[in-house]
Amino acid sequence: MLRLINTAILILTLIDTAHAHFVWLERDGNSAITSTLSMTELLVPAHRDGDARRLQDYRGLFSTYPGLVWVPPDLLIADTAAQLRAEYRLKTPDAIQAATAIQSKVRTLLTNDPSFLRVKELEVLVLDEVL
Repeated sequence: MLRLINTAILILTLIDTAHAHFVWLERDGNSAITSTLSMTELLVPAHRDGDARRLQDYRGLFSTYPGLVWVPPDLLIADTAAQLRAEYRLKTPDAIQAATAIQSKVRTLLTNDPSFLRVKELEVLVLDEVL
């Protein structure tokens, strides 16, 4: 099963809360996608702190994680995100994540943000509810 993992899950992985989902991802045949927007969101705190080591660690960890595919936004994702933002009143980053899932033919979105539950086009798993 292919899933979209949003930024919140990647952040929780750093503090080991979402480790079980990443163990799943490491198994042969499993994969997940995330928007390259997630890398932007992941790196902001390290940039604010001027922490070059943490930046290097995060880039190294997430850019090479087995089974994790990074999907850059394109015009189709942008248009879909605008539609989702208008219909479900999502914040732009959330709309981009959801649109990335939809345009990548992913049906399951793993998150810790219940606002995604409004998106009827996706099966949304909220980590706090799953654990």
